[in-house]
Amino acid sequence: MNPGRLRHRIAIERKISTRSATTGELTETWELVDEVWAQISPLSARDFIAAQAVQSEMTGRILLRWRNDLLPTMRVRALDTGVIYRIHGEPMPDNRSGREWLTLLVSTGVSDGA
Repeated sequence: MNPGRLRHRIAIERKISTRSATTGELTETWELVDEVWAQISPLSARDFIAAQAVQSEMTGRILLRWRNDLLPTMRVRALDTGVIYRIHGEPMPDNRSGREWLTLLVSTGVSDGA
């Protein structure tokens, strides 16, 4: 993989819950974990059909450098467009060393990554 293909800047975010000291109301917000370079690619029709088998509206893949702190409960926000992607399943490591690249299967829609 050529690092020059990582041309999209993304924000990796995690959900946090805070409780109001005055009302006790629980509020969920998204906290920035990191900003990194990535490649965002749409899925082919075949990938979309395969994704439908698991009842998931898959719209893309995100390729980024390997890291060990990504969880399916997190979300990705494209910083140039503001599009929010929900991560589906565990990040997939590369086939060579398993520690160079990660592939995230993602979808976008009304859930805002929730």
